[in-house]
Amino acid sequence: MIRPTLTADGAAVRLPVRDSLLAPLLDDLALAYAEDPGTVGTLLIAHAAAVLRHDHAVCSDDASDHVRAMRAAEADGTREALLDEVPAEAQLDPHLSPDDAITLAGHITRLAGHIRHTPKGHRP
Repeated sequence: MIRPTLTADGAAVRLPVRDSLLAPLLDDLALAYAEDPGTVGTLLIAHAAAVLRHDHAVCSDDASDHVRAMRAAEADGTREALLDEVPAEAQLDPHLSPDDAITLAGHITRLAGHIRHTPKGHRP
């Protein structure tokens, strides 16, 4: 389960997802690549190109909203293709039991309440 904490400056609640969500996804991507490097490599290259085209459209002053939307959809499509290569047993979205969800919500609320009720000059 994700364990929320306060940031070092005490100004925000931090949800540490790197180890609990991103690390397993990276592991699964590596396994998928090891199983079929040709397909996964091609998908990674296609996704990188789509992301670069989208970034260019977003930053470009002369790109229309239609072009930006098309580039975003293209990047979404290549991302979905990559996610389809992740092994079926991988759990991409965390599933929380009702008790775990209530516990997580309670931790976040407690930490946020601490921030809200701490004078700015007295934050750790």
